[in-house]
This record gives sequence, structure tokens and C-alpha cells, in this order.
Amino acid sequence: MKKHRRKFISQLAGLGGLAAAPLIGRAASASVRVKDIRLSQQENKTRLVFDLNGPVDHKLFTLHKPERVVIDLKQTQLASSGILENLRDGLLTGVRTGVRNKTDLRVVLDLSEKSRPKSFLLQPSGDQGHRLVIDLKDPGTVTKKTKQHNKLREVVIAIDPGHGGNDPGATGRMGTKEKDITLQIGRRLKKLIDKQPGMKAAMIRSSDKFMKLRERIKKAHEVNADLMISIHADSFPDKRARGASVYALSVGGATSETARLLAENENKVDLLFGNVNLDDKDEMVKHVLLDLSLTGTIQSSLDIGDEVLKELTRVGRVHKKKVQQAGFAVLKAPNIPAILLETAFISNPKEERKLRSPAHQTKVSKAILRGVNDYFVRKAPPGTWLSENRKTYKIKRGDTLASIADRFDTSISRIRSRNSIHTDRLQVGQTIYIPVT
Repeated sequence: MKKHRRKFISQLAGLGGLAAAPLIGRAASASVRVKDIRLSQQENKTRLVFDLNGPVDHKLFTLHKPERVVIDLKQTQLASSGILENLRDGLLTGVRTGVRNKTDLRVVLDLSEKSRPKSFLLQPSGDQGHRLVIDLKDPGTVTKKTKQHNKLREVVIAIDPGHGGNDPGATGRMGTKEKDITLQIGRRLKKLIDKQPGMKAAMIRSSDKFMKLRERIKKAHEVNADLMISIHADSFPDKRARGASVYALSVGGATSETARLLAENENKVDLLFGNVNLDDKDEMVKHVLLDLSLTGTIQSSLDIGDEVLKELTRVGRVHKKKVQQAGFAVLKAPNIPAILLETAFISNPKEERKLRSPAHQTKVSKAILRGVNDYFVRKAPPGTWLSENRKTYKIKRGDTLASIADRFDTSISRIRSRNSIHTDRLQVGQTIYIPVT
């Protein structure tokens, strides 16, 4: 025990004893070389990019008093001591290297104060090869942003799993109940949304209970929702029908006969359980619907629906390639943009199996979140953290999609999707949206 303890202490001491001058580790049989290390100062962080001649396994951890970040790279060596010169800024005071286990490279970053490091690997792209990126968060800026975040409210998304309790919804051939699937997807979506900065989710139905449609709308208002997402699973007598659909409210009625029939089926739930149908001729309801059209809520719903539908096409087949409009009662939440998702046809055996799969449910949930993110990048409500932190970027000479994706820790495909870019051509002066990560 004492022997192991002495060995552990000597290893820690070795971190402090690395020479201040660069030390090149001649790792025996190392297969990866660090060709260069680039330092840049970006908003809120210091970034180091390790240019490599191949993929590398690495570990990162921090030590305190004094503050250090340690990076261990397996089977790696430093190409030249010259690449360590001038790697200093306000936060980074020095870089030291050493050899571990005869084959691994250890890099120690000496810091002037505590930082929150983050690392990720980038695959070759264009003229650039494999890269290891180390981001050192500026703690002062982090504190400032946290305080600002606390002053700004979060975007609230109401998640409404369809049906519930004594209303099972549609039932598949394997006995799968729509009410169970919608609740499972809703819970997965909530977990994903709650991890997003500036967002939080509120479940309209969090258990297997029946709720009237007006109760759902009322709860969305009680939580001050900025968006309401109603989740369903489609059904049709012909088992060949398949694909996802997205609906927004139409004041004038359904835009297709199929949408009209679906709207009748969903609204019939209220009639079955004694609630008043929102399609009646009550003057108050007419006034609410008129208000919806005047405030642009329906247009916002269509806009959000477009973004979500675009992402759902990446997950699987869609039944309708455009957002449909119908008189679903649950979409009639005054002044709250709302969309209804028919995630798939539970009456289709193949799609029923997918709906039962946790992996597929997660894929659907992630697609919904990506669509919602892309909408709020452009149109976050005033006074929210997202509205103050949405990113745009103006194209400069020499910029490429790969370099922009690298700079903002995102992917080329996400930038293309967010900005409807279909070629590699970028115009100097063009402003693009940066996807929320």
C-alpha cells in the first residue's frame, strides 16, 4: 500500500517537475505526431488546435494550486520543440511536455487562473487533417454570462403527449397504444430540451391520465409557453400508409380532405368525453381565432413546422412534404404557436415496430429539437436568453464552410441546413445563422 502511495505521489510530483523549457518526447513506437499547435483568442475562450497526422486517443483533466490542464495523448510524439514557442496569452502562461509509458505524450498547460477545459476531435476536411481542439473557458466571462443568463428568461416549450387514461388513441396490430408512445417520446424530448441553454420544457401530460383538450390549452398558458408541441401517432385503415406529418392550425379549415378527416377524429375525443368542441359557433371562440390570425401565431406555427418537418425527413419517411393545416382543437391555444406531430403510422406494422424502439424515439425527439432550435436561432422571443445569444456570422474573404464549422464547434451539414446552402460557394459580406449547439 505504502509503495503504491509513494508511486502515486511521485507521479503527481512529476507534473510539477516537467521542465519549463519544451521537452520533446521520443516515444518508442509512437504512431501519431503533433505537427503544430495553433493558439487563438476567441470570444469567451482561448483555443488550442493540435494539428495531427492521424486520429488520436486522449484524456484531459485539471489540477489546482497552481492551475493546470493536463492532456495525455496515446502513442503520440511532438514533431518539433519549435511549435511550443509563443503559446501564451492572458490565461495560458506556458506549455510543458513529457513522455509517459515510453509511448504517450503528456502536455501540461499552465494557467493564470481556474478554467473549464473542453476537448473534441475534428476529422479531416478540405486542406486540414486530423485536429484535437482544446477550449479553455474564460472564467470571468463565464461568470458574467451566468449572471446575464439569470436575468433573462428561458424559452418555455409545452410538450403535449396525445391521448391518455381512458382514451388510448389508436392501437397498432401488435397492441401498441398511441397514448404510451406519445408519452415516451414526450419524456425523451423533455430531457433533451432541458439540456439546452436558454430552454426548458413543461409536460402537459406527464403520466397516463386523461386530459380534456381545453385543459391542455389552459396548462400551456399557465406555464407561459412560447411553443406547444402536441405529439400523436397516425392511423389509417390501409396498413400501407406511412410517414410523419406536421400540422398547424387553419382558421378556414383543413387544406386537404385527409387533414379534414384527421381533424375530425382528434376533435371527436372531446365529444366522447363530454367536453365542448372548439369548432362550435361561440362568439368568444371566433374572437380568439381572429386574434390568432391577426397576431401572426398561425404563421409562426407554420414556420416552426417547416423547420421540424425538414429535420424529420432526415429520420425517416414523411407522409406530407409540406406542413398541413387543420382544425385540431389542441392547436387553438391563443397567442401560443402550436404544432401537432403525427410521428408515424401506428397502423403500419413496420412503423409500429419503429415507434416501440427507444432508439427511434430518441431520433425523432432529436429531430424535433433540431427543428425547434433552428427556428429560435432566428426568432427567439424578446427578453429571453436565446434572443440575446443567437449567433450570426458575416462571411469574410477566405472563409469556407469547413473553417466556419470549426470555429463555432458545429458541422458543415448543420450550417447548410440552417441556411439552405446547397453549394460550397459563399459570398463575402453574406450573413449566415450559426446553429445552436
